[in-house]
Amino acid sequence: MITSDNPVRIIDAFVDKVDVQKIGVVSASLKSEGRPPFHPALLLKLYLYGYLNRTRSSRALERECQRNIEVQWLCEGLIPNYHTIANFRRDNPKALKALFKLFVLFLKEQDVICGDGIAIDGSKFRAQNSKKNNYNQKKIDRHLTYIEEKTASYLQQLDEMDSTENSGAGITISKEKIQTELKKLKERKGKYH
Repeated sequence: MITSDNPVRIIDAFVDKVDVQKIGVVSASLKSEGRPPFHPALLLKLYLYGYLNRTRSSRALERECQRNIEVQWLCEGLIPNYHTIANFRRDNPKALKALFKLFVLFLKEQDVICGDGIAIDGSKFRAQNSKKNNYNQKKIDRHLTYIEEKTASYLQQLDEMDSTENSGAGITISKEKIQTELKKLKERKGKYH
């Protein structure tokens, strides 16, 4: 059912020749109970298929394993769960990046792609800029004034603590807490400057 010139045959042959240990694939460990883990090569093939067909979601890749004849052939009839697919991506980001680079270089060497063009993503997204991350001079000045007032208040409390330590009266706020707050205020002041 899979023709000899189908791209999944290239993916299959390529991943079979790649040394998964050299590109840094972390294999799932065999546990005493449950099923044995999937071979990393199978999941690499699945991710290369998704890479070529713009299928990035682990759930979408699981669906492809169930319904797509090409992926069924590529995965030898096995259907990994979306958790397995997502965990493999989480555990092997460097290995997947290395695999994609190797695959593109392989395709260039075989003259399947020329590699002369540059792709530009034309996606447009609605901007999200919260009020917390939106600054103008008036807002910055207001924040700096607040920080100055708070710093003066903390310094006054430190002075009071020093004077009450000598007299023996207790204060509810510790000196260390005030000093950490002063440090935070200093960092925020640097950010606003």
